[in-house]
Amino acid sequence: MLTWSEVPDPVPGEGEVLVRVAASAVNRADVIQRQGFYDPPPGASAYPGLECSGRIAALGAGVSGWGVGDEVCALLAGGGYAELVAVPAGQLLPVPKGVDLVSAAALPEVVCTVWSNVFQVAHLRPAETLLVHGGSSGIGTMAIQLGKAIGARVAVTAGSAEKLEACGALGADVLVNYRDQDFVEVLQGVGGADVILDVVGAKYLDRNLDALAVNGRLVVIGMQGGVKAELNLAKLVAKRAAVAGTGLRARPLVEKAAIVASVREHVWPLFESGVVKPVVDRAFPLPEVAEAHRLMESSTHIGKILLTV
Repeated sequence: MLTWSEVPDPVPGEGEVLVRVAASAVNRADVIQRQGFYDPPPGASAYPGLECSGRIAALGAGVSGWGVGDEVCALLAGGGYAELVAVPAGQLLPVPKGVDLVSAAALPEVVCTVWSNVFQVAHLRPAETLLVHGGSSGIGTMAIQLGKAIGARVAVTAGSAEKLEACGALGADVLVNYRDQDFVEVLQGVGGADVILDVVGAKYLDRNLDALAVNGRLVVIGMQGGVKAELNLAKLVAKRAAVAGTGLRARPLVEKAAIVASVREHVWPLFESGVVKPVVDRAFPLPEVAEAHRLMESSTHIGKILLTV
């Protein structure tokens, strides 16, 4: 159950900043945490919220390079559903030029997820084919744009014509309605996927291997379709393929800081030039968070769901 109530203000520790939140965002992980299946990592806030935007309200000891009043967005391990949140300085990003403060809350989690998995783990290259399951989600809409920005061909799966139309408008080249099309057949028809970004998990494991091209890389970042599946090693070896499973929330601070720094260097210029943009379905006032979660669970949204303070 989600309730909006008064709690003590957080205090920034050494190496942290206090951010006065303008907006946060709803992620699938927040829903799973609310359901009791995804506890925060040790030391993290017990409150949901894996990203936010706002203005710096105070600096903890040892923080340099930032000032009170700076407009920022931040990757969080929790605590974003609040008016104030303490953030490790290494997980801060400036709001990109051309992006408004509220919309910036749609960026940190999805950009860091896509960048770290598609580019740092799977090493997507120009002219390769990227398959994104759930192409109309927050992660999916960002993966489409970043894939196209480097010159890849992007294929997506989604469950409605409306969602596929939105993916096509963002640049997706191959549109698969998983309700009446077989993504394996479609991908094999275009030479296979060099990289697959998968949020489904067990249900799609074997079929993802079938959809991979030779030397393909499958990165599993979600388990909406279950946690256990049989891996056909013969297929894996025959395709000289690689399967990786990754998460972001529980990584050590130094790893998160490295991802954030790489995002600032390589991805932020794409926002500032207008090549890539946040995709926001709608925003709810934070006290209406329960309604925002219902929208997330309905899977009818396209892009990100925001919470405004």
